[in-house]
Amino acid sequence: MNLFNRKSDVIEHDFDAATNAVEDISGDYTIDAAHSRIGFSARHAMVTTVRGQFTEFAGTAHIDAVDPSKSSVTVTIRTASVDTGVADRNAHLKSADFFDAETNPEITFVSTEVSRDGDDWTIVGNLTINGITKPVTVEFESTGSARDPYNNLRVGFEGGTTINRKDWGLTWNAALETGGVLVSEKIKLEFDVSAIQSA
Repeated sequence: MNLFNRKSDVIEHDFDAATNAVEDISGDYTIDAAHSRIGFSARHAMVTTVRGQFTEFAGTAHIDAVDPSKSSVTVTIRTASVDTGVADRNAHLKSADFFDAETNPEITFVSTEVSRDGDDWTIVGNLTINGITKPVTVEFESTGSARDPYNNLRVGFEGGTTINRKDWGLTWNAALETGGVLVSEKIKLEFDVSAIQSA
């Protein structure tokens, strides 16, 4: 047997099936930051993807399942909480070359329009980074609802969008000798949200 030419089987492992504790998830919610993630990814040197996240954020949502247009979302992120797993890179992102976290301590998102198609939600809102506000559209998928051991009603959503960082004044870059640039202009934003219904 030629082990070097052998194809290995690919096994996909899916998560357990989502639960749906309630059919109508309408209500006011607070994002559970301990069980949520706001992340991003960018191409580095045109050959690999670097990922990061923000570790400090808070947010609220009003969900109207009957009339989704009455729903709303507000999120505030501590800029200095950016974490890519590398201290020097984190420091560079916090500097005036990128986020200028000392001058702009918060990143905010405030929805202006919400619509729904089945389990898919589209949220349009104003994203403020580096003191600049621009509209973005984020597509979300509902991942279920559950009653946790503490009797909290939770809802889950996963979503994302792609932005051009230059639109928010994040223009720093360095040219590569082989062509291209060190950091991609396009950035993918990733959201994994668990929210708890307010009492």
